[in-house]
This record gives sequence, C-alpha cells and structure tokens, in this order.
Amino acid sequence: MDKLRRALSGDESVGSGGDDEEQGFAAQISSATSLSWSTRIQGFAICFVLGFVFSILGSALIALPKGL
Repeated sequence: MDKLRRALSGDESVGSGGDDEEQGFAAQISSATSLSWSTRIQGFAICFVLGFVFSILGSALIALPKGL
C-alpha cells in the first residue's frame, strides 16, 4: 500500500540504491518523462472525454437511415 501511495504522490525516493534495475517500471517511466502528474491527468481526461463523445456520435450516426 505504501508503494501505491508513493507512486500516486509522485515521490521519487525509491529505496536505497536508486539504480534503474531496482526501480519499478512506473518509476522509470516517471523519471524519463518531463510531464507533471497534473498534465498527465489533464491529457487523460481530454482523451477520455473525446473518446466518449466520438462513441456517442458514432452510435448516433449508425442509427441514421442511410448512415453518413
């Protein structure tokens, strides 16, 4: 549970070694990218909303008599 809390809080301290092999996959990805957590969450939310809107739009267009 502590590992999950550290990952969600963005805490970079991973044990004593700090070696790439000792870090988890998520920690390696986090240290390799320059995006902050808030930017990642905003990107996820935008993609999620766009996917939802396109799904609804696609379903509505299928229901048209001749399609689009």
